[in-house]
Amino acid sequence: MNDLNGLAISTRSAAAAEAFDRTLRSYVGNRVDMSEHLGAALAADPEFALGHCTKGYLMMLMYKSAVAPKVKEAEETARRLDRNSREDLHLEALSAWRTGNLQRALELWEQILAAHPTDVLALRLSHFNYFWLGRREEMRASAERVFARWPEGYGTYPIVLSCLAFGLEECGEYAAAERAGRRAVELDPTDGWGAHAVAHVFEMQGRQEEGIAWLARLEPHWSQLNNFVHHLWWHRAMFHLERHEFDAVLELYDQRFRNLASPLVVKMPDLYIDIQNAASMLFRLERHGVDVGNRWREIAELAEARIGDCLSAFTLPHWMMALAAAGRDAAARRLLEAMREYGASSATTARTVRDTALPLCEAVLAHRRGEHRRVLDLVTPLLENLRYLGGSHAQQDVLIQLYLDSAIKAEETERVRTLLARERARHPVPPAKRVGYAEAARRFLS
Repeated sequence: MNDLNGLAISTRSAAAAEAFDRTLRSYVGNRVDMSEHLGAALAADPEFALGHCTKGYLMMLMYKSAVAPKVKEAEETARRLDRNSREDLHLEALSAWRTGNLQRALELWEQILAAHPTDVLALRLSHFNYFWLGRREEMRASAERVFARWPEGYGTYPIVLSCLAFGLEECGEYAAAERAGRRAVELDPTDGWGAHAVAHVFEMQGRQEEGIAWLARLEPHWSQLNNFVHHLWWHRAMFHLERHEFDAVLELYDQRFRNLASPLVVKMPDLYIDIQNAASMLFRLERHGVDVGNRWREIAELAEARIGDCLSAFTLPHWMMALAAAGRDAAARRLLEAMREYGASSATTARTVRDTALPLCEAVLAHRRGEHRRVLDLVTPLLENLRYLGGSHAQQDVLIQLYLDSAIKAEETERVRTLLARERARHPVPPAKRVGYAEAARRFLS
């Protein structure tokens, strides 16, 4: 059998192949039903090696150490079954990822794409991991290489456009990113990743009104999206935040991207991207004097349960924001100790956790305690390498604002001016026109 892009897969079951195609479409489309389709594929052919490998991949995407035994089980099952040479590489990539060697996994996915440029699984997994390792140029280059070899008539063409669009946006090529993202959504209005790439362009260019209208127009197409839909609503809240529409932000928080009664949140209340959305928005709101009530409490509860789980480096400062805001000092100390332990391991991300995430978490805790000079001492050496923590420019901005807030409160005028000059040089919208920086620009640059 062949998959939806004509690549050979090691099953003789037409039903398994069809269900696997649905799995791939669901995965790259950020849809809620991918596990259902994969389950159908494995039910139709329990000896489908790439199906078991993909099961391991999908669990790894949760960035949750508790699923590691199930990932290993999926890997071992696939290893006992017949596979073709492309599937061999996928299995080795899963093994490398599971054991913490992300660099090797990326090399294997790129090896697959060199020989099979329309392998949508390898494309999306490499795209995802380049992003969370802060390797923006490689993320863009990977998409560019396969885009040139991806037939426009394939049903998966919009997703390669979306990956290209986001890679271009994160590298500052906004016009090209917007064209690619808009084309992806034109071809497939349900493509959340393309909608997301264009929203990032609007965010970086200060086009809030267009951003709100863009997302509002596409929202009717998102009924089948998984938790990624929360991130799209977070982007809409970010546009309202820039317009000082704080009531609208809180409404989106409670009703859309952190609705605790939502089936998506109930099923996975501690999913890394949801925690990033929630914590970063609460921090931003508090900077503007908004009372966020007891919203930190439920995130802090989840944070305590995840101490020791360091698979998502970028999420760690967000866990710490919740623990610090909720006054859970003992839990905060345990989180720091767990990060030190993980930082001594051989995992690809161990160095990032040790050298970047750990001091940032210490800085988050110090900021909440009012120890602003300590924040500056901890974060100043990190500013130029924050990208390797992962996350987009828009997501990482909350950490820049934390530093700015401490510089202002510590009355370190030169540090404030230096940071504002840095932002003016690296961001297309000047500080005076950005909600998190405007007051500082008025006070220190006038």
